[in-house]
Amino acid sequence: MPVLKQHLDDLPSSPGVYIMKDITGKVIYVGKAVVLKNRVRQYFNNSPKQVKVQAMVDNIDSFEYIITLSEKDALSLESNLVKKYNPRYNILLKDDKASPYIKIDLKEDFPTVEVTRRLRRDGARYFGPYLNGLRVWDIVGIIRSAYGMRTCPKRMTAKRECLNYHIGLCHAPCRGRIDKTEYSKIVRRVVDFLSGKDDTAEEVIKAKMANAAMSEDFERAILYRDQLAMLELLKKRTVADLGKIVDIDSFSVCSNGSFGAASVNVVRGGKMMGVYNYVLGDAAISDEDALVSFALQYYGGNHDIPDEVCFPIEFDGKGLGDYLSALKGKRVEISFPKKGAKKKLLLMAEQNALDFLDKSVTTQRRTADMTIGAAERLKDILKLPATRRIECYDISHISGTDKVASGVVFIDGAPSRSNYRRYKIKTVEGNNDFACMAEVIGRRMGHGDLPDLIVIDGGKGQLSAAMEAMRDKGVDIPMVSLAERDEEIFLPNRSEPIVLTKSDYALRLLQRIRDEAHRFAITYHRSLRNKRITSELDGIKGVGPKKREILLKAYPNFADIRSATLSELSAITGIDERTARSVYEYFSSKRAGEKQ
Repeated sequence: MPVLKQHLDDLPSSPGVYIMKDITGKVIYVGKAVVLKNRVRQYFNNSPKQVKVQAMVDNIDSFEYIITLSEKDALSLESNLVKKYNPRYNILLKDDKASPYIKIDLKEDFPTVEVTRRLRRDGARYFGPYLNGLRVWDIVGIIRSAYGMRTCPKRMTAKRECLNYHIGLCHAPCRGRIDKTEYSKIVRRVVDFLSGKDDTAEEVIKAKMANAAMSEDFERAILYRDQLAMLELLKKRTVADLGKIVDIDSFSVCSNGSFGAASVNVVRGGKMMGVYNYVLGDAAISDEDALVSFALQYYGGNHDIPDEVCFPIEFDGKGLGDYLSALKGKRVEISFPKKGAKKKLLLMAEQNALDFLDKSVTTQRRTADMTIGAAERLKDILKLPATRRIECYDISHISGTDKVASGVVFIDGAPSRSNYRRYKIKTVEGNNDFACMAEVIGRRMGHGDLPDLIVIDGGKGQLSAAMEAMRDKGVDIPMVSLAERDEEIFLPNRSEPIVLTKSDYALRLLQRIRDEAHRFAITYHRSLRNKRITSELDGIKGVGPKKREILLKAYPNFADIRSATLSELSAITGIDERTARSVYEYFSSKRAGEKQ
């Protein structure tokens, strides 16, 4: 603490970002401050703190700070560092499957209606997100039926009008059936419709439904009926009394002391589009910081930024407003409504967050037990300083051919797939798993952040080889092996293994890591083997893609093709005698060469 005390005295009175580290040097929290000296000192004074905040402080061994020119710059830097380090005590949002948007690029002469899940700062108009019952392709269908705007790919090279033109769903600009001026009027009406300003779609579709019914085209009449139902759903979601603000997000976070949840209530074009719900996990920050941190990660992901963002707790929102405005390219208002329709939107977000937290507590608790809790228990069992980052390695080959290895990474007990690695064995001849493992561990030790624990698939022999390879690199990292037969945990320099019950979450974590490494290695091995087999068969005269597939279907084991007789190959349906002879002679010649 004397070193920390000295460091605290040196803090500047400037905006910036502070980075908290534990005894192993791992980053455990990243925060921003308007005044670094005041903010960081709060963690180390004697005032009472939330349980989670105190737990984080108890794990701080050192900290660093970076001075920025403004609070906006501090927010931007904090967002980038959280993505880089994934600190344990920060709010960490899992990548969600982005909701779909409708995109219209007004810079084009004849814009098309596109559906996308990726938002870009490209000057195009984006409408959405479409979630909670609003199906994006239903909206596209309404646009085609009511306005006839094209929905085909951007190219304008059609040789003839498509079916959509003939059934009245497109004006065929690709064939010059409508000029740019008239088409631009259609585009403006579609933009107004998606912005909640054009109500003519309902009248057009009602007329089309009546005509279809009169023509006894009941299938098309049903389609129009469904589109009218979707329009009615859109109408019911219109939010009254928002004034000129039609694009607004309302945030709420809640906690039960152990777990947290957050909700974002999304309004676009004056219509309620739905709610995003998130689990916040084991974060150690105040409600104000939780809201700002959550908003940073939310908008740093695949979500568009509205004109106004509302929060239930009042704070100095200038920095966040400047940051979001810079991202959006126009002014974003940060507000804290106390009454009216916007306050109702906040209350709705709060109700959703509380409901989501209540329904997900059991799942969150089980997930925590199986991930962070399991990693903590493993740390205690093995008497290690940390087990936050665990890596596991496995070898895969068949009789010494196509030798590969996998390296998988689990952080806080959960897979971190972006950190997975695959290795081709380069220095080992023949079937020698010990030597393969030694090569892989030796190669791994020279690159990247080192783990808190390495798990080896195998028994004492594999563990010894891996330990020797690691120490040859001058590195000393805790290492264990997990023997699959009896699920025994072996430690270096210890004759007796550790045996845990099958229900122990620590053992289950090791099994998940080991099985994932095994799966990843086998997948890589198979891909290389299939490429080699494909390449070898394709090199035989008379064997093309079709006959290659016939051969592999008849003999899934490639070794059986190599050893097949001429009569056996000729008997395969789809393989003519000339091809059979080519295959037989190729492998006969190869076997003869191997015997010499």
